[in-house]
Amino acid sequence: MNRRIFSTLLTNFVGKRKLHTTSNLLSFFEPDRKSGYKRVYDKPFLEPQLNVFGRICEGYRQFKEEFNILVEEIKETLKMDPIFVYRTNEVDIIWQFKGDPKSLDQWVTTCDSDYEEGFSTAKLEMSSTGTGIFSGILSTRLPKDGRIKYAGYCNITTIPKYKSFKREVYHDWTPYTHLVLRIRGDGRCYVLNIATRGIFDLTWNDVYHYVLHTRGGPYWQYVRIPFSKFIFSSKGRLQDNQIPIVLHEVSNFGISLADDVTGHFRLEIDYIGLESDAFHKEEFAYESYNFSDIKF
Repeated sequence: MNRRIFSTLLTNFVGKRKLHTTSNLLSFFEPDRKSGYKRVYDKPFLEPQLNVFGRICEGYRQFKEEFNILVEEIKETLKMDPIFVYRTNEVDIIWQFKGDPKSLDQWVTTCDSDYEEGFSTAKLEMSSTGTGIFSGILSTRLPKDGRIKYAGYCNITTIPKYKSFKREVYHDWTPYTHLVLRIRGDGRCYVLNIATRGIFDLTWNDVYHYVLHTRGGPYWQYVRIPFSKFIFSSKGRLQDNQIPIVLHEVSNFGISLADDVTGHFRLEIDYIGLESDAFHKEEFAYESYNFSDIKF
């Protein structure tokens, strides 16, 4: 399947709106990673309403907590044996709820109504059986501001991974070839997002997408997707120059709904994991264009 066919499928199954897009960049440098949108997961290191003594005590408490995390990281590094042979056809679970309410803190839920760009609602909560449920109401009704042309999206995204002293690091998925999910859907088409933000502002909005087709009904669905099937986009726009996922720079994983169908939705998630398949040799499934090789 080439890039053009995938783009047609993305239009047919995800809807006219496709993915959320932002305005074109007119300068060489973009100072804000969120392009003006608020950061839901960012919290100040110290609460501004505390007095001087309270800030000292809170700073000492957080320093002690972060230092203990650093000690555990050093112990884990010293105890960890090098892995020369990776296990094949075994799923390593990365995110799972397990009935623990604290596991919900690893995710951020957003929708167009959070930024006054629509009327959709979304939430992520724990089910009675210990799984995560991403649900809400998707609305394509436009706000009367004369600025928004398309509306209707809901999204859940993992928060960035941090080490001690608030050091942001990337997920290293280099040994793996497949993304594995155990879900129970409602028959709607969702979009899986893998962000590889990088350190340069040019790559802050680089995201890889794959359309997730869910089945309605009471049965669980086991989804196994090769990383080579994900298609590259920037700011929600498919790129002509397609490249494989940089698996050692994965910053976030998310699931979006923007299928242009107004109504309720519900996606139940058991776990999200990774798998290494030794027989999977495909590096990238789509066409890539190298304009330097084109002769006019």
